[in-house]
Amino acid sequence: MQARALSREPTGGHFAMLPVPLDCTAWDTAHPYPLSTPQWEIEEVLEERATALDVKVLRESAVTAVEQPDDGVVVTAGDRRIEARHLVACDGGHSTVRKLLGVPFPGRPGTYTAVLADVRLSSVSDLVPKTLGHISTLTREVGDRWVMLVPLGGGRYRFTGGAAGGEEPAKDKPVTFEEIAELLRVVYGEQTVLAAVDNASRFSDATRQIDSYLVGDVFFAGDAAHIHPPFGGQGLNLGVQDAFNLGWKLAAILRGRASADLLDTYHAERHPAGAWVLHITQAQRVFATPRPGEDAVELRKVFTDLMRLPEANRHLAGLMSGLSHSYDLPGGHPLAGHRVAGLDPSLFLAGKPVLLDLAGILPPDLGATRAEPVDGLPGAVLVRPDGYAAWAADTDPDLDALVGDPCWSLLR
Repeated sequence: MQARALSREPTGGHFAMLPVPLDCTAWDTAHPYPLSTPQWEIEEVLEERATALDVKVLRESAVTAVEQPDDGVVVTAGDRRIEARHLVACDGGHSTVRKLLGVPFPGRPGTYTAVLADVRLSSVSDLVPKTLGHISTLTREVGDRWVMLVPLGGGRYRFTGGAAGGEEPAKDKPVTFEEIAELLRVVYGEQTVLAAVDNASRFSDATRQIDSYLVGDVFFAGDAAHIHPPFGGQGLNLGVQDAFNLGWKLAAILRGRASADLLDTYHAERHPAGAWVLHITQAQRVFATPRPGEDAVELRKVFTDLMRLPEANRHLAGLMSGLSHSYDLPGGHPLAGHRVAGLDPSLFLAGKPVLLDLAGILPPDLGATRAEPVDGLPGAVLVRPDGYAAWAADTDPDLDALVGDPCWSLLR
């Protein structure tokens, strides 16, 4: 994925588009700043991986019915009826599966709408950003109009924009070429000329989350389970982490390597993770609303100064990047449930848990992978396929707790 990312300045992420980069270096990560990758590139990578695993991708096959008999799920898609033990609905914020099953989507409606589009420009003024830097350098306002242009190379840009005040267009109202062209002219001048719109849609700052990520034998993940304002680019990462968390657990169940109770941990772990992202994106609306009040403007100045304090910056960087996220897992070691950093990524290519003995404290018959000590890690650790510690020990390891962990059965 990194090879397909856009060339950009190595600058940190953001909180509410405030002009202070978030520094992730304190979180022990090989990628201390965001990568910007166009959506079509991500989709290509995911499809290439899926097809390499003999997964069949069906195009032009809209889901029209979902039935749940006594055991399993039956999906009607086009002229196909597909029977399966489980269905994972990753079909977006307007989820067809969610609507077919009548699953409520409670939350807060949006307060404004904006346009999101991939566009090509035939000419640009000097006001148009030339390089991909911090998000605060990419947004410009003129009167009640605002636009954020992200250069993608080759005359292509990711366009986000709208107008503050007045009547907001409905989310389902088609985005026109003329609407985007006018916003570009007003904000960036007559020299900025729209050549083509590759795709366009509207979004709002609505915040919603379903009450349960599992309905019968149907799981919900990504935007089908939660939507929130797009601050910090957290939506994609949150959805991928949903899929990662659920994927290894489903694989364990389908292969008969774990009990069905393991699937209950998907909702138990990912619903709070989604709720927290909704919490911090809602908070950012105070600063990033297109029409802030006078008090919000003053609060923005105070908060910007606070973000320059190293500890405050570190805290926000951990929240926005997800690097500080942890799960409430059983076990007495402080690392349990936390992200494990500093390991060779090749250890996880098989998609299985990894038992590492970093200090020679485990019996040889456990079949642990012997590795050199890593700063900040204990003597031994069982790492889940999603990179979180399921079990850990400094010395005198509790082997009963180790073999009792669900990940242990996936090692054998």
